[in-house]
Amino acid sequence: MGASKHLSNDLKTKIIQHHGLGEGYKKLSQRFKLSVSTVRNIVRNWKTTGTVLVKARSGRPRKISERQRRRMVRTVTVNPQTSSKDLQHQLAADGVTVHRSTIQRTLHKEMLYGRVMRKKPFLCTRHKQGRLRYAKAHLDKPASFWNKVLWTDETKIELFGHNQGRYAWRKKNTAFQEKHLLPTVKFGGGSIMLWGCVSSAGTGNLVKVEGRMDSSQYQQILENNVQESVTKLKLRRGWIFQQDNDPKHCSKSTKAFMQRNKYNILEWPSQSPDLNIIENVWCALKRAVHARKPSNLTELEMICREEWSKIPPTRIQTLIGSYRKRLEAVISEKGGSTKY
Repeated sequence: MGASKHLSNDLKTKIIQHHGLGEGYKKLSQRFKLSVSTVRNIVRNWKTTGTVLVKARSGRPRKISERQRRRMVRTVTVNPQTSSKDLQHQLAADGVTVHRSTIQRTLHKEMLYGRVMRKKPFLCTRHKQGRLRYAKAHLDKPASFWNKVLWTDETKIELFGHNQGRYAWRKKNTAFQEKHLLPTVKFGGGSIMLWGCVSSAGTGNLVKVEGRMDSSQYQQILENNVQESVTKLKLRRGWIFQQDNDPKHCSKSTKAFMQRNKYNILEWPSQSPDLNIIENVWCALKRAVHARKPSNLTELEMICREEWSKIPPTRIQTLIGSYRKRLEAVISEKGGSTKY
């Protein structure tokens, strides 16, 4: 329609009249000294709209052509980390100058949105295969099996928590009011490392790890807390011990310790925190602890113990009750990362 919109309506009307008398596109192009495509567009527009008039547009023509739009979609689909600035430079090479917001709106129409990338453990083929085997082997385990598991793990809790991703509603020029500031200290103000365990009956012991934990200290923690927690949680004979594949958990001395104490170990796939329900418990603990704003490490440890004891067994039972969905998600992703 590019050339035809500049022709007079009288000329277009004559073309339609001659076309009505049986003249084809080629003959009409020769008669009126126009290209065949221009004649074809005039006739096609008349057949579609019933008029030779060009209707007023609804707005300004798009700067990004259909071809460029498809290329943008293809680019971000192949490389999701492509920035809008990269796409802006790509369009500039074509002679198209647009604001980044225009690029973002174009991609939004394709249901593509910029989001913060989720952090997940790196999974190689071996890891995925191990996760898939675990999920398939345990998919149909009854609730009675999972109720016998003692879930264990370590976590670090920082005094001031993670400051990334926190927001505050404020007015202009109030950024430095005390209520709008996050207090920071060099090196995060310190942190503590905790070891804990849970089962369907609730939370077991919670222990502060002194210094950097090695195999020897890990075994000491197990000796002092596992059996006590098993008794407290009323786990019956045949209970199952869960741990991840941290080197200190899998060292020769630790394996020997577990054999001496007749631990029934749950075979665990590497790089799989999403399969350990205690990770969700840690998240709940950290939220509760940081809501109370401890001012020093001693207070931090005390509040951790208090909040740990408040975690209801129903929260853990809910996590165990939905464990099959985690396994299904792993199978669905062929051993890849899940939302958990």
